[in-house]
Amino acid sequence: MRDVNELVATAFSGLGPLTVEDVVDEDERIWVRARTSEGPTACPGCGAETTRVHGYHLRTVADVPVDGRRVVVRVRVRRLVCPTRGCRHTFREQVPGVLERYQRRTARLTGQVKAVVKELAGRAGARLLAILAVGVSRHTAPRALLRMSLPTGRVPRVIGVDDFALRRRHRYATVVIDAETHERIDVLADRTADTLEAWLCEHPGIEVVCRDGSATYAEAIRRALPDALQVADRWHLWHNLCEAALSEVKAHSSCWATVLNAPLYNGPRAQTTLERWHHVHGLLDQGVGLLECARRLQLTLNTVKRYARADHPERMLHVPKYRASLVDPYHEHLRKRRVEDPAVPVLHLFEEIKALGFTGCLNLLHKYINQGRADGDRSHISARRLARMLLTRPDNLKAEHQDLLARLTAACTEMTQLAIHVRDFAQLLTPHPANADTLSRWTAQVRAVDLPHLHAFTRGLDRDRDAVIAALTLPYSNGPTEGVNTKTKLIARQMYGRARFTLLRHRILLG
Repeated sequence: MRDVNELVATAFSGLGPLTVEDVVDEDERIWVRARTSEGPTACPGCGAETTRVHGYHLRTVADVPVDGRRVVVRVRVRRLVCPTRGCRHTFREQVPGVLERYQRRTARLTGQVKAVVKELAGRAGARLLAILAVGVSRHTAPRALLRMSLPTGRVPRVIGVDDFALRRRHRYATVVIDAETHERIDVLADRTADTLEAWLCEHPGIEVVCRDGSATYAEAIRRALPDALQVADRWHLWHNLCEAALSEVKAHSSCWATVLNAPLYNGPRAQTTLERWHHVHGLLDQGVGLLECARRLQLTLNTVKRYARADHPERMLHVPKYRASLVDPYHEHLRKRRVEDPAVPVLHLFEEIKALGFTGCLNLLHKYINQGRADGDRSHISARRLARMLLTRPDNLKAEHQDLLARLTAACTEMTQLAIHVRDFAQLLTPHPANADTLSRWTAQVRAVDLPHLHAFTRGLDRDRDAVIAALTLPYSNGPTEGVNTKTKLIARQMYGRARFTLLRHRILLG
């Protein structure tokens, strides 16, 4: 640096339109005294330029910190006289880019504050700004965020629509994004069909809408954009198939459990299940409807449907699903001891496995033995784990899991067909123009076998067939919208207690 003036000009380069007269160091704060230039200024009312000074006024504003210390700028601004008769008498000059009307911060400091509160909002933003030597309260931070202008982009050709929870199971909102550029377009206050329909009518030019399986959104799109192409979400299609496959695996527990020598539920709960199955099918055989069956048996409609789908009562019995226990590592020791001496006291077994390293309590061992888990060979797999192996890409399974899956799916014809149909549908999730005909053949093949839960899945596909075919043949997806929802959950958690819809919408659209 050649001199002090050059150093000051470098340190306070953002104050270039002003003339810096003095800099005072007061330990924790740096004071800068400056004034405006002497040139002509345009009247904000009529635009006429003037240099006639009526008086002076001091403005005190904060600037970006220097060396971790706050910077306060005291600027002398002029009050000028407007030369136009009939216009305002006097006006105070502004310095665009440095001083804004009614603001106590310079424009560049305001930009830094907005950048922080855009990411952290209230309390967290105020704490970080305090570390950066910028004084902002937790109330001022959201106000600075709400003053930021929202982007106003073009109406996209392809949009994605999805809902997210403002208060789970009570209030929901709708987010709309550009499905091609992933840009946020708008956030609606609820997820009703009328709200989305009104928004779509105000934004003509949309040709493709990606959505999930919501019938509400589908109806709104049909009413507002009858010519628009609706595209279902492939992830939701696969998720619905997974649920149906899990139900089929549970329904055939009596088949594949024999391969593992795994016992089925056999107790009061199993007896109640069998009795309900006979009651439901007895009423159905008499011609009673599902809703009337639910009323007579005092069961929910979905429960009656579940019993009605099972053509044999054994399909309602499942393999016991036990949680992992501290006793599991000592199962073989317990089984051998009970085979050698069936009358061995539980307390003796407890002392033996405790010597082997067992850290649990005696009650835990009692519960383990009473459940029958210590007597026979354990079931090495649950219905959910079998379904997970069935739905996993074969190349991602270990060799032993592939062999186990082959043995279990060969337990009955239905399990074999289920494995085939799941893998065939997985290939449809890669978009291709020929998938429309392939889907029709797949649906016909599924309905030709005894898989009632998969039949229910195909009926769901038929109800939204055009959108499903578009999802399997076109590259569009609602995945980006789901990604925005994931980020929205993080934003809502950061703003706990202040996540009003207006503030939340602002942060989502600025994201």
